[in-house]
Amino acid sequence: MGTMTKPQFHGKRYRLDKPELLAPAGNLEKLKFAVHYGADAVYIGGQKYGLRSGADNFTFEEMREGVEFAKKYGAKVFVATNIYAHNEDIAGIEEYLRNLYEAGIAAIIVADPVIVDTALRLVPGLEVHLSTQQSTLNWQAVSFWKQEGLPRVVLGRETSLEEIAEIKQHVDIEIESFIHGAMCSSYSGRCVLSNHFTDRDSNRGGCCQSCRWKYDLFEDGRPEGTWVSEEDQAEAPQPLQPGVTQLPLHQPEDNPFSMGSKDLCMLESIPDLIEAGIDSFKIEGRMKSIHYVATVVNAYRKAIDAYMADPENYVLKPEWLEELQKAANRPLNTGFFYDTPDHEDHIYEPEEKAAPYDFAGLVLEYDAESGTALVQQRNNFKPGQEVEFFGPDDTFFKQTVGELWDEAGNPLDVARHPLQRVRMKVDQPVAYFDMMRKRK
Repeated sequence: MGTMTKPQFHGKRYRLDKPELLAPAGNLEKLKFAVHYGADAVYIGGQKYGLRSGADNFTFEEMREGVEFAKKYGAKVFVATNIYAHNEDIAGIEEYLRNLYEAGIAAIIVADPVIVDTALRLVPGLEVHLSTQQSTLNWQAVSFWKQEGLPRVVLGRETSLEEIAEIKQHVDIEIESFIHGAMCSSYSGRCVLSNHFTDRDSNRGGCCQSCRWKYDLFEDGRPEGTWVSEEDQAEAPQPLQPGVTQLPLHQPEDNPFSMGSKDLCMLESIPDLIEAGIDSFKIEGRMKSIHYVATVVNAYRKAIDAYMADPENYVLKPEWLEELQKAANRPLNTGFFYDTPDHEDHIYEPEEKAAPYDFAGLVLEYDAESGTALVQQRNNFKPGQEVEFFGPDDTFFKQTVGELWDEAGNPLDVARHPLQRVRMKVDQPVAYFDMMRKRK
């Protein structure tokens, strides 16, 4: 493929008629759930050049399947290629980008300028979105990237709503912002704690989330000016010299220190996000569960649709927030959108609370005549347990599990096997891809 001129974008493409809901997809199954539950687009990772090496990630064959599936629902697929590349990372990038384009990927999310330039030059049909890893926070930087040929910038998570509105006033470009999920304690992707502690490079996909660890704090009890070898330091808090120890700065009953920030949640601020001019609402979480992705996407889908249908009479429904709490595993806040977070926006509790619900089953079929559903087991459940059904088409009800049968009609005392297909009576109609969950 020969060298081509960088595309120049003009006009009013850069204010979408309706904000895009952009969801994470750590694997092909999560992609399908995200799209079923209302995502307009999903972002995934390939086998190389992304910042989530711990996710399942996609082969090119899986990408093609994901693109075909998404197209059926009018959705797009983006690929994160957002590492900061070292010299040895550059070899193979041209072939990789061509393969992404041939797989039907709509856009790549990029931080490193060499990948930006290579993509614009080689595959101009593949959109390049600037990653949040570039920490773009002002309108002049956004203007620079537009002049380079980019149609969209994913702003740094440190950007306020007031700053976003100012950016949109100055630059006619699509703006994407994270609106839900985990917040990096450093500038996104720029942390090197993981490098030092575990030899895993955060900026090349290896982050071990060391900001979420628990730490003890000590004061050095040695006389000032005392030199201690690395071997001796490795033994701390053992005595560093006769009679001298590191002195703890905490009591046994104190909570261990943590740098972990609370998770971002902007569901209550949908009108403000739209009025500020944000074009794409991005949910974090390629490592999160299917239940998390479906629940969060479903809640934001309902809120966005309700606001766009009737802005003047929009009312946030409490049940949308309740749904999010069923998927949340950390306390929530509004990040940098309204104010600068302080110590109250960090987590100091001894243990983070796990989500109170498990994904128990996936509805495969519903028979209206008998009122029974064929459910694929995802976590064991049994008669007598209370469960909830929910889905993208306003399915929501609670019931107690009654009798269970296998597909041959034999009674079961429990659905105990992973992916086991069982039949059960349901109190209300359900549909394919509705989910059943249970309290932990």
